[in-house]
Amino acid sequence: MSSDLDSKDPAGPLKEKWSKHKQDSKLINPANKRKFNIIVIGSGLAGGSAAATLSELGYKVKCFCYQDSARRAHSIAAQGGINAAKNYQNDGDSIHRLFYDTIKGGDFRSRESNVYRLAEVSNNIIDQCVAQGVPFAREYGGLLDNRSFGGAQVKRTFYAAGQTGQQLLIGCYQALNKEIAAGGVEMFERAEMLELVVVDGHAKGVVVRDLVTGEITTHAGDAVIMATGGYGNVFFLSTNAMGCNVTAAWRACKKGAHFANPCYTQIHPTCIPVSGDYQSKLTLMSESLRNDGRIWVPKSKEIAAKLRKKEMLPADVPEEERDYYLERKYPSFGNLSPRDISSRSAKEVCDEGRGIAPTGLGVYLDFRDSIARLGEDTIRARYGNLFQMYEKITGENPYQTPMMIYPAVHYTMGGLWVDYNLMSNLPGLHVLGEANFSDHGANRLGASALMQGLADGYFVIPTTLAVYLATQKPGSVTTDHPEFVKARAEVEERTKKLLSIQGDRTVDSFHRELGQVMWDKCGMSRTREGLTEALEQIPKIREEFWKNVRITGSGEALNMELEKAGRVADFLEFAEMMCLDAREREESCGGHFREEHQYTEADPEVQSGYLSPGEAKRDDENFCHVSAWEFKGVGVPPVLHKEVLKWETVKPSVRSYK
Repeated sequence: MSSDLDSKDPAGPLKEKWSKHKQDSKLINPANKRKFNIIVIGSGLAGGSAAATLSELGYKVKCFCYQDSARRAHSIAAQGGINAAKNYQNDGDSIHRLFYDTIKGGDFRSRESNVYRLAEVSNNIIDQCVAQGVPFAREYGGLLDNRSFGGAQVKRTFYAAGQTGQQLLIGCYQALNKEIAAGGVEMFERAEMLELVVVDGHAKGVVVRDLVTGEITTHAGDAVIMATGGYGNVFFLSTNAMGCNVTAAWRACKKGAHFANPCYTQIHPTCIPVSGDYQSKLTLMSESLRNDGRIWVPKSKEIAAKLRKKEMLPADVPEEERDYYLERKYPSFGNLSPRDISSRSAKEVCDEGRGIAPTGLGVYLDFRDSIARLGEDTIRARYGNLFQMYEKITGENPYQTPMMIYPAVHYTMGGLWVDYNLMSNLPGLHVLGEANFSDHGANRLGASALMQGLADGYFVIPTTLAVYLATQKPGSVTTDHPEFVKARAEVEERTKKLLSIQGDRTVDSFHRELGQVMWDKCGMSRTREGLTEALEQIPKIREEFWKNVRITGSGEALNMELEKAGRVADFLEFAEMMCLDAREREESCGGHFREEHQYTEADPEVQSGYLSPGEAKRDDENFCHVSAWEFKGVGVPPVLHKEVLKWETVKPSVRSYK
């Protein structure tokens, strides 16, 4: 297998790569930094930290977000915590162990050098955030506290109750506001990027629409940084905020940036189950709850049926009739097994007819034993806001009765392809956080998203951006360039086209229809047959959309239907690439589970007891690579490029958590 993508992986021992790369990288002196203009799209933890840090270094920064404030970026929704290899618990943690857990958690489908750098930088993040005043939980003596998350046997997750993302974002927002006040960052709220401008093969600007006035403007820069999150809302129902979308990344892909591993999506095991067709999103219950909550379903279908009909209460189910299935299947990790494995296990018991929600799609997360052991006050101190949120949504008191949970779409490991410098194959376009593919392989471990976003923004891009900028003449491209005029005209034409259709169906009806196809055919489990059916259905939905969608209002004012329509139009194109990637990858790994590729009773790994039947079965010989797709046109098959994953330190092994 040959690789046609250059990862720019530094030479030398893994532990020395980052320090050596920083030493060898070109620098830009402080006076020259002031001459460069940087565009940052997104103001969450990755984008906000990058904008603030680059401004502190002296660059001129323009930062754009579609929210009414950078404080409302979706990073705010992260609950459970942020990983770092501080080893405060003295339980055997280390940078190498965090690195290995992340590689293994991603089912050996991520780039070694990027992941090691992430683990190495993680410790600096905690120091940075403490200095900013982030109120991490502390032990009685005043030291920072840690808790466990899935896929790890040590306590390395720093947290602030159940609102870690919010507290980290406040710290980041303070740093950003300081730079806005100092004049280093020009902030554009309620502004959505609708096109990337490419000049002579380099990303040099963007076209944005003011979501309040409808004004379309162009902005030039010497480099573009994209930190726009993931594409989980392609499924319609997900834990993502309603505004989360693929538009910025898809615009970049259509201009030449390769999209890597789009089929790698994460199904989070700890979400409130779907309750009806009226829902527009799902609610995440933090993975941290699995530290003290035990997950179970009844052993018998009969008891499950009674629970669904409320003919029986959970407390009435005898201990011997409870199946703590994660503890049974994965005794070494138990309820803190990785997300992909935990989600499939929940689906498995529900498919057997032992689910307990009214729909049959739910399992219990029970705090009875931990409350008896630790006391309700301790549990309330650890998870009080999460319990309160659950009670407000469901009307049930989780201190008295178990929570009901079920897997839901949460995070996307795929994203735009980047090299070690976080630059895409399109020169000048750098991609941070969830918007890139680089760190999590086929499955992300809990509490690693915040770690990656802040690592990329605070510590990586400030060094690696100069590698590109040192080759550029500052201010060489302005908005007078014909490519800006052309890109703006394309945005205006697309907007007019959407408004002119005046069909009979709402935007949401198309989004919901697409989401159902994606969940059924490209969700928690996939088959070649199902993916082929999806690839037949998606173009038909897209064709109907462009003939029959109805968008009220105009493009010259606030128009949320127009916003949604543009995003759904991009989902309808992107979904096809996603299903193609899932069909092409003839293996199971992490969150990508192909039913044709799973361990059976005939496999020696199952016969020896090392694995259980139904676990994901990788094919390292044929698929140990990153799949990076080049857009060739709507309805035209994209071209596949491969980055072969090289293993210098870790040897890929059968992934077992038993």
